[in-house]
Amino acid sequence: MIRTNKMKAKILAGEPAFGVSVTFPAPEIAEMIGNAGYDWVMIDAEHGSHSPEDVYAMVLACELYDVTPIVRPQINQPDVILRYMDRGAMGVQVPHVNTAEEAERAVRAVKFHPHGDRGLGGGRKSYGMSTSEFIEAANRETLVCVQIEHMEGVENLDEILEVDGVDVFFIGPSDLSQSMGYPGQRTNPEVQKVLAECFGKIHAAGKASGTPGGPVETADNIKQGILYHYTHVPTMISTYSNTFFEAVNAAKANRPAPQEFK
Repeated sequence: MIRTNKMKAKILAGEPAFGVSVTFPAPEIAEMIGNAGYDWVMIDAEHGSHSPEDVYAMVLACELYDVTPIVRPQINQPDVILRYMDRGAMGVQVPHVNTAEEAERAVRAVKFHPHGDRGLGGGRKSYGMSTSEFIEAANRETLVCVQIEHMEGVENLDEILEVDGVDVFFIGPSDLSQSMGYPGQRTNPEVQKVLAECFGKIHAAGKASGTPGGPVETADNIKQGILYHYTHVPTMISTYSNTFFEAVNAAKANRPAPQEFK
């Protein structure tokens, strides 16, 4: 059965939604993320090692804790996206979208007729539903996010924003900084200027925007009106570890002289 996409519903209501990117197949991590209160999990098959079988297990774990499973496919290719959608993904975050045509291709891969041409083979979500019910629910609840992460995409952003069926326009600062000649320098003033211009265009068009970030960056992004947020598992671990070791190191500095054991 097609569930309500709660993350998409929050974004449509103008509320920020928070997720975590996972690059390795670990359903237990998806359960922990859901139990921690996040809205969605980004199952990263582009930079990660997820197979369709792994995605299936991750999706089941997300469903157990009622968080939305979104897959980042390796490439904007219909047959690749189809395999993840048929495993139960509630949407995709498509990388390296540089033109309106490429954004349209992503929409067509996710949606059934009349909004797209996704292969109608069923998939696990179609169980217990008529075909017409399944098509209607899938087209309504699935989410399409396109990543603008190259200067070509920035230059074509006005046309990309006109594509029907895209729910979130995501700006990828790391690849964008590289495209601009400042690899890894996402805080470079020139990169920040382009990011601000992109978000300004997206919001002026009445569209939802997205970008990644840790706690400090995400708090600032919320103030800018960005709705689609995620962090990464390594960031979660390092952020907690910094807090942990600050506390224990302070305690160690004030403890009694260590006792020697023989």
